[in-house]
Amino acid sequence: MPDPELSPGATLTGLDLSSVDFAERDLSEATVTGCTLADAQLSAVILQGARFTDCRFTRCRFAHADLREAVFTRCNFADPDSHSGVQIAFSQMDQARFEACDLSFADIDRSSLWAVAFASSNLRGARFHRADFSRSFGAKVVRTAAAFTACNLELADLSDARLATCDLSGSSLREADLTEADLEGANLAGCDLFQALTAGAKLANADLRGAEVSGLNLATLGSYEGLKITLAQQHALLTAMGLDVYAD
Repeated sequence: MPDPELSPGATLTGLDLSSVDFAERDLSEATVTGCTLADAQLSAVILQGARFTDCRFTRCRFAHADLREAVFTRCNFADPDSHSGVQIAFSQMDQARFEACDLSFADIDRSSLWAVAFASSNLRGARFHRADFSRSFGAKVVRTAAAFTACNLELADLSDARLATCDLSGSSLREADLTEADLEGANLAGCDLFQALTAGAKLANADLRGAEVSGLNLATLGSYEGLKITLAQQHALLTAMGLDVYAD
């Protein structure tokens, strides 16, 4: 079977694309539905504005790829047999969106993720290494934007991540590594932070209302001034600091 035509705006449906050479191909604004890629090396591929629906990426690696404004819906990037995930390195993911996707054990390395959005997606064990969620809008104006809403981030590595003012509401961060992460002003409402590693994390002005905070030790945080909590959460936070709390 000849390789399908890979060009900007292409429509690909129900194909096994595993043997296709994607290096330096331009698939911007393409529509890809129900396709499979296994063991694919997608180097310098241009997928800006492309739409992927119900696709499977098994043991794939994106390097120097352009994923800006791409949308992935119900796509699977995980390999359940090897417990490994997609690798994305030195790539542009600004304003990309992942809806109801499985990115378990994904390794996202030294890539730009300004205004990226993950919604109802599985990011269990995902690693974000030197991922940049910020963009400069001038010599002195740097803005941070990202959303992880209702996602599974259990065991994820977000250490040193700069996610100030970002939206992580409704996500599970159980046993996630948030060491030295900047979450100042972030929306963490309804999150599950049970046994998350938070030493040095900055949570000043963050919204933790309705979150599971048992075990969160304020004394080890980098900042917590203006932290928003409810009366019901006070007991767990004070107990974690070693205080004995008694009823009136």
